[in-house]
Amino acid sequence: MARGGLIIFDYLLEESEDMHSLLLTDSSTLLVGGLQNHILEIDLNTVQETQKYAVETPGVTIMRQTNRFFFCGHTSGKVSLRDLRTFKVEHEFDAFSGSLSDFDVHGNLLAACGFSSRLTGLACDRFLKVYDLRMMRAITPLQVHVDPAFLRFIPTYTSRLAIISQSGQCQFCEPTGLANPADIFHVNPVGPLLMTFDVSASKQALAFGDSEGCVHLWTDSPEPSFNPYSRETEFALPCLVDSLPPLDWSQDLLPLSLIPVPLTTDTLLSDWPAANSAPAPRRAPPVDAEILRTMKKVGFIGYAPNPRTRLRNQIPYRLKESDSEFDSFSQVTESPIGREEEPHLHMVSKKYRKVTIKYSKLGLEDFDFKHYNKTLFAGLEPHIPNAYCNCMIQVLYFLEPVRCLIQNHLCQKEFCLACELGFLFHMLDLSRGDPCQGSNFLRAFRTIPEASALGLILADSDEASGKGNLARLIQRWNRFILTQLHQDMQELEAPQAYRGAGGSSFCSSGDSVIGQLFSCEMENCSLCRCGSETVRASSTLLFTLSYPEGSTSDKTGKSCDFAQVLKRSICLEQNTQAWCDNCEKYQPTIQTRNIRHLPDILVINCEVNSLKEADFWRMQAEVAFKMAIKKHGGEISKNKEFALADWKELGSPEGMLMCSSIEELKNVWLPFSIRMKITKNKGLDVCNWTDGDEIQLSSLGTPSQWGPARAEEEHGVYVYDLMATVVHILDSRTGGSLVAHIKVGETYHQRKEGVTHQQWYLFNDFLIEPIDKHEAVQFDMNWKVPAILYYVKRNLNSKYNLNIKNPIEASVLLAEASLARKQRKTHTTFIPLMLNEMPQVGDLVGLDAEFVTLNEEEAELRSDGTKSTIKPSQMSVARITCVRGQGPNEGIPFIDDYISTQEQVVDYLTQYSGIKPGDLDAKISSKHLTTLKSTYLKLRFLIDIGVKFVGHGLQKDFRVINLMVPKDQVLDTVYLFHMPRKRMISLRFLAWYFLDLKIQGETHDSIEDARTALQLYRKYLELSKNGTEPESFHKVLKGLYEKGRKMDWKVPEPEGQTSPKNAAVFSSVLAL
Repeated sequence: MARGGLIIFDYLLEESEDMHSLLLTDSSTLLVGGLQNHILEIDLNTVQETQKYAVETPGVTIMRQTNRFFFCGHTSGKVSLRDLRTFKVEHEFDAFSGSLSDFDVHGNLLAACGFSSRLTGLACDRFLKVYDLRMMRAITPLQVHVDPAFLRFIPTYTSRLAIISQSGQCQFCEPTGLANPADIFHVNPVGPLLMTFDVSASKQALAFGDSEGCVHLWTDSPEPSFNPYSRETEFALPCLVDSLPPLDWSQDLLPLSLIPVPLTTDTLLSDWPAANSAPAPRRAPPVDAEILRTMKKVGFIGYAPNPRTRLRNQIPYRLKESDSEFDSFSQVTESPIGREEEPHLHMVSKKYRKVTIKYSKLGLEDFDFKHYNKTLFAGLEPHIPNAYCNCMIQVLYFLEPVRCLIQNHLCQKEFCLACELGFLFHMLDLSRGDPCQGSNFLRAFRTIPEASALGLILADSDEASGKGNLARLIQRWNRFILTQLHQDMQELEAPQAYRGAGGSSFCSSGDSVIGQLFSCEMENCSLCRCGSETVRASSTLLFTLSYPEGSTSDKTGKSCDFAQVLKRSICLEQNTQAWCDNCEKYQPTIQTRNIRHLPDILVINCEVNSLKEADFWRMQAEVAFKMAIKKHGGEISKNKEFALADWKELGSPEGMLMCSSIEELKNVWLPFSIRMKITKNKGLDVCNWTDGDEIQLSSLGTPSQWGPARAEEEHGVYVYDLMATVVHILDSRTGGSLVAHIKVGETYHQRKEGVTHQQWYLFNDFLIEPIDKHEAVQFDMNWKVPAILYYVKRNLNSKYNLNIKNPIEASVLLAEASLARKQRKTHTTFIPLMLNEMPQVGDLVGLDAEFVTLNEEEAELRSDGTKSTIKPSQMSVARITCVRGQGPNEGIPFIDDYISTQEQVVDYLTQYSGIKPGDLDAKISSKHLTTLKSTYLKLRFLIDIGVKFVGHGLQKDFRVINLMVPKDQVLDTVYLFHMPRKRMISLRFLAWYFLDLKIQGETHDSIEDARTALQLYRKYLELSKNGTEPESFHKVLKGLYEKGRKMDWKVPEPEGQTSPKNAAVFSSVLAL
């Protein structure tokens, strides 16, 4: 039978009778079996018998096929496994003593149902027989609660079984688990019995056939897909005699052949002559620009990854030319600042759009970060892998207790997120508006197995295309980082910790400062229906919002305070299956959660992951807006502005502050402050709070008698102020992004700007901009979706000791063991500092670093032939050398560390770095191999002590090492010997010209480069008279550039030109 219901052919089986089963083995071969001693194979193309296989009597009633066997079920209760080619019996299972009803196969499991022999005859067996096809033996039978007549595997998420009885009962269970009576459903057949049952290939539909000839279709969606490439089901057309179907002329693909036309020999009206008609073929749509960009050609064939912007095997054709104007937009320009408005980006404000760095030949040096950030706070660069968490790093940094306590932490773990976050916070403290990068923090983050197991490590392709759900990702990251910091800080008092100043006077044993800040102590009560109650204590670092059931289906606009939803989420009550010790089995229980102690910082994951939650936020914001307008006493025009005095009575019940504009009330449901109190019966009171309210202390005395802190301690009333909101920006063109609104406190402004005030800022990677406080709580759910909320207890900073004690001690510079197994003292290239050589403020240290490449840069060639860097190469420091800058041992290295790396190196850059494969491998290296953290601590100690670093190109070195060094501690010979608007000069040429040294012959050596930079600095002091004669030194530079242009900036070979000291230009300079 064809798809439309037409019969293709009939085939008469002369030797067969009582046929029971058909099995389509491939697209053109059919097996037919029944109650006879053979099975026929029929070719559907030629409609002929091709094979006849002999089987034992009484024949085969059910057939299944896998990639290993044909499975044949017999009326005797047996299931035989036959070879796919010869059809010979390989194995046999004697399933039931009576008869076989049905069986199914999935993976390594075979499940069967049937009848057992009793004294009174055959009885339906309620035990399903389950067989393991790997060991070819039976496993534990599965007891069900219905009389099984049919069964099928439904392998969607698990190998679930559907068991059907002839009376219409349907039960779902796992083949290796326990059947639950709660999983029984009922099919209401028209006839008294169900006669057949099957599951669609897509596992989205169940079909039941009853004894009255009716088919019942169950699906999990209104429009299910029955097959992997399912088309709309076609039904036979009714006979058109008296009426004609109406035609919808708006449908371009409507078949006009539906209208019956009488036979005629005359020319039809639609048969136009060729002169009046011209063929207009439908042109194929252009290839996606992303495919062309990523295509790699092998010969004349191009290969490119699927950007997954369209459905598989489907290319939509555009019928309207007016839509083409939106497809001319191929890429987003490098920044949202100054970009002209595009029609598809009109909804997302410019400052919220994803920012990217435009790279030039000089890399980042000529990129104007000040254009995006006019404050003195530091942004974070977004080009590093997994930098989606930049906004959350900023939130943690601007929590003053977290900032101080994290910087006091130091341990010996190589990859400790608390240590790396403390180092990053130190950089943010030192920065004066320049962006920082969290490369070392994210490097440690990528090495933690829990982060990978939680799906927090994004592949480069997923991050670039925005495939991941950033809102869910950042909420999982938020939970992970708090848990990880809590664990890292708990290990602070462990024996392996540094004995530095990292200890805290208020860090109790078994807890951490992160636990004291974020942890909320709870009681979880589990009440069984037998009356048994179990209570256990626990704690959590954050809460997840739980929204009311059916809240979005109610279109009446029922008001629901944020405080009510928060209380419901904290004091969560739910029904679930749990173990009951009294009943000694799993029972339905009522689980409730009571709060014993409130946290100092309340962290909330919003969980707006679907349209249901988004509609709830949108509806509540509309209700709050209407209530605010109603309270004011009438409708207000959209753009009308009011004086502040007119708005003093316009306060939203949800705790919003007074607004001077109607626009500030839109899309607002979140309060700026909430009040929480634990009652005497262990209950929790939560309400929205406004600045106009006063804490009701009438029963406590006058405010002069009771301070806020004492009132909180005595009566458990706490006011929490909104400190930060992290939002997901929905932008289909760029894949979306994450930004944060942060209320920056007084201490940060005092340190950076010397003023004392509080201000809300928008942090969008390296874009930082002050915003109005109402913008932090306005969420237009079409493009700005809330993800994370941080509420901070009022007067929090007064509870903690906020002094930062530098935990890095001078002992980090002393001798340490190498990680390399083959390293010997004879191979040592440095002499560690002695106690009497410890550096002091202003001492000189020669520094040089060598790097290897982890990821190559991504670039594209423009139409004019110029190269545009899309993503720079990712470098990793491989060797760091520090040499003494004064004293009797001047020029002798005291640090020469090779940095071990666990990441794959794609290019060792041996010609420029001197690093060879194997130098960074602890198993075969003969170098002094250390961890990056160990060497980082040495450099941090030198920076904190106040030494001055001398080197060539130190800006890039410090950037890759991920260090922020004050400018007055950097003496870079690149800039000492540089004239404005002229090229930078290499260290090799400067050494040849001024020092008559030939360096960097075959490869670079960091010890040689660091010594040369020190000598060049001494030469600079000599030529400039310690900087007192800039004019004479300017003439020296002019001679340097003239000589460089003549030499094409190349150092001559040894048999070439003489030393430049004998040249006329240099001699004339020395005469000065």
